[in-house]
Amino acid sequence: MTAFRFHHISISVADLSKQETWYRDALGLTTVDERLELPEAGVRTAVLSDGAGLRVEFTERAGSEAVVHADPFAATASQTFAHLALQVADLDAAFERLTGEHGAGAVSSPAAGVTAGMRYAYVHDPEGNLLELIETSAS
Repeated sequence: MTAFRFHHISISVADLSKQETWYRDALGLTTVDERLELPEAGVRTAVLSDGAGLRVEFTERAGSEAVVHADPFAATASQTFAHLALQVADLDAAFERLTGEHGAGAVSSPAAGVTAGMRYAYVHDPEGNLLELIETSAS
């Protein structure tokens, strides 16, 4: 059987440069793995990584429309990817840093998860993309 491993997630953005800056500063995605420009399609992309396995592709397309979900469950109203989940060692510190220092929109404050030893919170990036932060006792 073929083994599958996570490679990256792609996020559609309105402003590639601003999102690159935010994800670099807020999440440590400091390495540019790829860049692609397709002027005839009005598309620019960049794949950023943190050097430890987190890779995010940002795709800017002229005329794209923002989708902002008021809560994590609203995101499930469309049959597509709903959020990017990121494991963190200290949920309270990560939530405070992203919402305080980096202007992420608070969607839901840190709370206990269903699984024993797991806590979670949700934030929006500057364009409204939903990010889940997860802390486990094994973080």
